Amino acid sequence: MVEVFKTTVNSRTNALLLLEQIHNTYSSYRANFDLEDCDRILRVECISGKVDELWLIRLLQKAGFDAAVLEDEIC
Repeated sequence: MVEVFKTTVNSRTNALLLLEQIHNTYSSYRANFDLEDCDRILRVECISGKVDELWLIRLLQKAGFDAAVLEDEIC
């Protein structure tokens, strides 16, 4: 399962620190940021189950950032 989040993460340094926390907590997650996107995207894939959306949002909030799940848009 893959979840995509809109964030306010604004630097590569912050993104790398958050990715380290994510990967250390959930070894089954594959996560990356796209800071060049206007929504500063965080993509998280769980290779064995569902992504814990609430935990990720709280992690970013504790670090001083906002995050929200981007809903799928069907055109």
